[in-house]
Amino acid sequence: MDKKKLTLDDIFNDDELGILDTKAKVSNIKSENDRLIDSFLEVNAFFEKNNREPKADVFIVNERSLGVRLKGFRNCSLTTEILKPYDTHNLLDEISVEITSVDDILNDDELGILDTDEASEIFNIKNVPTSAERAETDFTARRKAMKDKDFAPYEANFKAVHKDLREGKRKLSEFKDVEQNLEKGKYYILDGILLFLEEDGIEGRKLGDVVRKDGRTKIIFENGTVSNMYYRSLSKGLYNNGRIVSNTDSEAENELFKNANILNEEDIETGWIYVLKSKSTNQSISEIKDLHKIGFSKLDVKARIKNAAKEPTYLLAEVEIVSTYKCYSVNPHKFEQLLHRFFAEVCLNVDIHDNQGRRITPREWFVVPFAIIDKVIDLILDETIVKYRYDHENKAILEIP
Repeated sequence: MDKKKLTLDDIFNDDELGILDTKAKVSNIKSENDRLIDSFLEVNAFFEKNNREPKADVFIVNERSLGVRLKGFRNCSLTTEILKPYDTHNLLDEISVEITSVDDILNDDELGILDTDEASEIFNIKNVPTSAERAETDFTARRKAMKDKDFAPYEANFKAVHKDLREGKRKLSEFKDVEQNLEKGKYYILDGILLFLEEDGIEGRKLGDVVRKDGRTKIIFENGTVSNMYYRSLSKGLYNNGRIVSNTDSEAENELFKNANILNEEDIETGWIYVLKSKSTNQSISEIKDLHKIGFSKLDVKARIKNAAKEPTYLLAEVEIVSTYKCYSVNPHKFEQLLHRFFAEVCLNVDIHDNQGRRITPREWFVVPFAIIDKVIDLILDETIVKYRYDHENKAILEIP
């Protein structure tokens, strides 16, 4: 019996056990386009960090490399087409700069004609913060404490947002696409703290043919502080560690409730500034118009004044709370010294005797209208009080020349 001659195809087709079946290896090698995109994203990252394009004519190797790379991208229409979806900062659209100032001439000196020691010395300005330092200052030194009465309406809204999150009516989602997702009137989470963007302060800043959004915002934080950081500083912070508040995301929600009452190191709560009026029936006290006590307490003010009638510091009489201000990072000793110096000329000078006959001279009572006190509290909180003095004769706050 003749045997049929087998071909290679017959052998492969008769492989019932799959011995000859091999799986194609998955290549980990990136495509040309992937490498191109990764390369461009490095340029994007430089812009986001420094708020400017990398320059191709500097001596910093990394920046010079990115600058040359960006020029190459711009000069190739095919490359530009591939990278366009990733060009979030319009870097591929080369901007023609209109020469209108000396700075424009210096910045447009591609051949380095003006790169001389003399030219450098003329335009060398010392003790001026860099853009990175300004950005850091804007991001870290931005919050100021609010008065209780001003914060009260926002506090109720923050509690409502927490309730909505617990009940699933809202959720937390990743922050991206600043142009669409960073809007006034909305809530966000920044570093674990809930905030309300009341005003975005957006203005169009034109750079060539490109208009970039930026401006001073008004942001209310749930810890009772307010900020006017730049719109783009807020967006960068949210990109790095932020969330958009919408409807429920249990994992992010747990993070929110865990961190809701954790403040930044510079925002540690230290207590309350308070303003009081005396209810004393002592004629020498009750007849003094505009007599107020200004003090600082680490305790709740109502708890602090509970035994006012027994304490000489309260003139051994009941008191009425005129106003309270929640404070963060206030040094109580510094605060008292500032007040004593500012209102030194109107400090109450009276001796009273306690139940055991000991003479006491309270030093925290001042003969000054509340409107003036309210203004001075603001000056203390924003640390500008050292620029002013009190004119007690005219009952006015005057700037020191």
